[in-house]
Amino acid sequence: MPDHRRLGRELELFHADPLSGAGLPLWLPAGAAARHSVEEYVRELERRAGYQHVYSPPLGKRELFELSGHLGYFADDMFPVLRLSADDEFVLRPALCPHHALVYRARGRSYRELPLRIGELGGMYRPERSGVLGGLGRVRAISLNDAHNFCAPEQVGAEVAEVLELIRAAHAALGVRPAGFRLSLRGPGEKYVGDDGMWRRAEELLRAALAGLPYVEAAGEAAFYGPKIDIQVRDAAGRESTLSTIQLDFDKPERFDLSYTDARGRRVRPVMLHRSLIGSMERLFAYLIEVHAGAFPAWYAPVQVRVLPVGPEQVAAAEVFRRDCVSAGLRAELVVDGSLGARIRDAALRRVPYAAVLGAREVSAGEVALRLRDGRGVDPMAAPDALRLIAGVVASHSADLLP
Repeated sequence: MPDHRRLGRELELFHADPLSGAGLPLWLPAGAAARHSVEEYVRELERRAGYQHVYSPPLGKRELFELSGHLGYFADDMFPVLRLSADDEFVLRPALCPHHALVYRARGRSYRELPLRIGELGGMYRPERSGVLGGLGRVRAISLNDAHNFCAPEQVGAEVAEVLELIRAAHAALGVRPAGFRLSLRGPGEKYVGDDGMWRRAEELLRAALAGLPYVEAAGEAAFYGPKIDIQVRDAAGRESTLSTIQLDFDKPERFDLSYTDARGRRVRPVMLHRSLIGSMERLFAYLIEVHAGAFPAWYAPVQVRVLPVGPEQVAAAEVFRRDCVSAGLRAELVVDGSLGARIRDAALRRVPYAAVLGAREVSAGEVALRLRDGRGVDPMAAPDALRLIAGVVASHSADLLP
């Protein structure tokens, strides 16, 4: 059974060092390259869907999290307050929504701007117990693909439907195995903000958005400020977990006094939609490493092409092909040490999608022979055609190594 911690070590994707601290893994160059590709893809997917991206600090004044309700309802899942002086206290944020509420209220808003979609890949921090930490699955520093969509009440249904479609597209490109939908509701014995009417309204809107889709209801799984739709995935062992989420929030707009001016000039309260297409980078990659056994789709593989000259006479031509790959936006490396067979096997063990072999015959003909990591070979083709093949597969975000 694939284990992302073992594969992470073998493929040099991430590293846990006691000096860094439990739950604070280091992303090594290979893992960082894969993560960067995923971040770029999701950011562009969101941009095309009308999201505006921001940066916000990973900590804020104590008063910010008192206002948001986090210190009152979520304090057990937050790091202790950092006290610089009696009137200057800060908190490492456990969520990005308070800062995004501040982005919204940075100026007055009109109904013409709605839905206003504010996105960020941002850091947040939670003091997970050391006994549950491990690999990338449970960490203390979380890099979340997050967004908050501010909309009019009558826009909620269409907005949730659009978010669900974005989640579907991202999951398909990443090779995620969806397992169904869960409507997470309040449960007994938990602390929740707001009144029963607010919760009933939010639940009705989410149920309407899920109409026609199979889902289960889960009491006690709601956020403290509202119900949510959780998109469940199934890992390599068949276990279900939550990766993506859509949460409906009437509480934050009230607490932060958020408003927009409607068509009649009246001041109206927006609805705040919390959503994450792919969750945190850490939990996402713990899942992806295992479900793909380290063999990521070519578009986010750490190294996409290994260029392998048969002998010293082909090294110069191989280096030219490597440079052409890099110029085309691919991640490519030249490997010359060891026998050709050993280098091909090592490329497959490292889950490199393409090995580009150049022998005397290929060099004289201006060609390249491609070997795929699954053992398939491709007839020698002109070097520019080989480059176009690889670049086309990468650009299409395909799970297949051949068009």
